Amino acid sequence: MTETEETLRNCAAPAKLNLFLHITGQRGDGYHELQTVFQLLDWSDVLHFRRRNDGKVHHLRPLNGIPEQTDLSIRAAKLLQQHSGCHYGVEIDIDKYLPIGAGIGGGSSDAATTLLALNQLWRLYLPRTTLQALALKLGADVPFFIFGRNAFAQGIGEKLQSVQLPKRTFLVVKPSVHVLTAEIFRSEALTRNTKRIKIIDFLAQQNTAHASQAHKGSWPDNFGQNDMQSVVSKKYVEVAQVLDWFSTIRPARMTGSGSSVFTAFSSGAKIIQAKLPTSWESIIVSSLDCHPLYDYTS
Repeated sequence: MTETEETLRNCAAPAKLNLFLHITGQRGDGYHELQTVFQLLDWSDVLHFRRRNDGKVHHLRPLNGIPEQTDLSIRAAKLLQQHSGCHYGVEIDIDKYLPIGAGIGGGSSDAATTLLALNQLWRLYLPRTTLQALALKLGADVPFFIFGRNAFAQGIGEKLQSVQLPKRTFLVVKPSVHVLTAEIFRSEALTRNTKRIKIIDFLAQQNTAHASQAHKGSWPDNFGQNDMQSVVSKKYVEVAQVLDWFSTIRPARMTGSGSSVFTAFSSGAKIIQAKLPTSWESIIVSSLDCHPLYDYTS
């Protein structure tokens, strides 16, 4: 990352995985209660910011199919302006590497990186807790990226507890389909009463799985499930095809509301990747312990 008084360049907005995703209820206001573990990935969009003195917020290269007024990075900048009374504006430029509608949090992460970067560029120096509260107004995943550590999440995603996760390599596969999160949450087929778990149960299973699988060169995550997976698989045959392909090879799971499917490795990821159908996008990425901009707030 490079920085001057008026610019911040090469600011990473990392992807995430949901190692499991349980929908435990639905509130009276329509929001869903959930439990999940968020895993940061070393795979990012890259954002660049130039401060303006006229108060205008502008996207230099608007994303295809996303009107500027609904772009999460633009909304994040304007929300921070409104909250702080800041007179500065900004030009935002995004090198977009994370696919849209993939369940890896690309838009949410862009919004969080915008809040973190502008907190510095506009010399606001707001604490992390304040930015997390603002982030929740943009989406349930956004506070996690402000939090900046791998986390066990509850509530609608805003109640976060840091967890230590082992270093791993993930193969992430995205079929050629864009899943609409709101559509899945509205589905009558979605399970909304999964029994609540304790984070200690997840961590105990992780340690056991690591010990038993390390010598085999693989490390599947078998804890819990993604409650959205069955709904998405029925609506989007492309996602079902990826899951079916992995079912005869090794455990794999959909992340978020899809469409991406992932599996974890200690070794051998390239061997499996080479066997994938050529029509599927895929990437091998490493886990992260900490958001690249973690030190931008306290």
